[in-house]
Amino acid sequence: MNPFAHHKSYNRMYKEGELTLGLHIPLENYQFDTPTMEKQVELAQLSEKLGFTSLWFRDVLLEDPNFGDPAVGQIYDMMIYLTYLASQTKDIALGTAAAVLPLRHPLRVAKEIATIDQLFPGRVLLGVSSGDRRADFAAMGASHPDRGQKFVEAYHYLQEALYKEFPHIESSRGNIRDANLVPKPTTRIPTFITGYAQQDMKWFAEHGDGWMYYPRSPHDQEVTIQRWRSLVEEYHPGVFKPFSQPMHLDLDLAEDPNEIPRPIRLGFRIGRNYLIELLNIYKQAGVNHLFFALFDSQRPADEVIQELGEEVVPYFPAVQG
Repeated sequence: MNPFAHHKSYNRMYKEGELTLGLHIPLENYQFDTPTMEKQVELAQLSEKLGFTSLWFRDVLLEDPNFGDPAVGQIYDMMIYLTYLASQTKDIALGTAAAVLPLRHPLRVAKEIATIDQLFPGRVLLGVSSGDRRADFAAMGASHPDRGQKFVEAYHYLQEALYKEFPHIESSRGNIRDANLVPKPTTRIPTFITGYAQQDMKWFAEHGDGWMYYPRSPHDQEVTIQRWRSLVEEYHPGVFKPFSQPMHLDLDLAEDPNEIPRPIRLGFRIGRNYLIELLNIYKQAGVNHLFFALFDSQRPADEVIQELGEEVVPYFPAVQG
């Protein structure tokens, strides 16, 4: 039985043996500068029109020049900005990649995500992680070495608060007795473990509704996916759990659609024809959803989105609708 039979976005994005495409916010080629966040509404609407199935948001608090990644997420708070773009679009999914549970109280996450789902039914996807930015942990007074333990505790708290009526919760994050979270979600919200979250693969094969992992070569990704799916089968026989990943993309479409792949940070500079071929290889490797980050692109984001939508997305359309 599909627990997400009534979740609109999940059913447009995920089907065993299929691959769909999304985009990483901000939709901008800022490289190592601070994102300007210009024209994000217009580009989100264009992405939806062209058939991309998702937009993904990062949970980052502080600018940290020592981290090696200049991005400050999408500058704005993840949950607030996700809600704003949801209000400016109609069907495209909005996903967290990913909510850092050790730095967010799980009851607050439950309240926020259930509220978003009530306002925009079936459109939110919840990626959750243990976090990696030491500056954020230090600023919040949270222990970075203990983040794996805190993640597990927060994960179980979150699930009980969201889906149980008047749950009995005793946790270092707080207790719930004779009280209930309102609102509840309109339907079960897909919750994806991001990275390893300081756990072993058995844990997130058992828990979570899918897995989101970092970009790797198709061969390495396939080996890892197969191992994970064999463990999923042990814990949940016959259950399909989708696999998602990002990919940084510098797409040389207009100049040379046959440019061979060249590695860049967490992705490729590549021509259109080879991109389609590469995506089919990832599809065969078991990737069900792939979302492009245009941060390192040499071309304006609107040009890349337009050409991806016209020339690539039709090969990997939404599963339904």
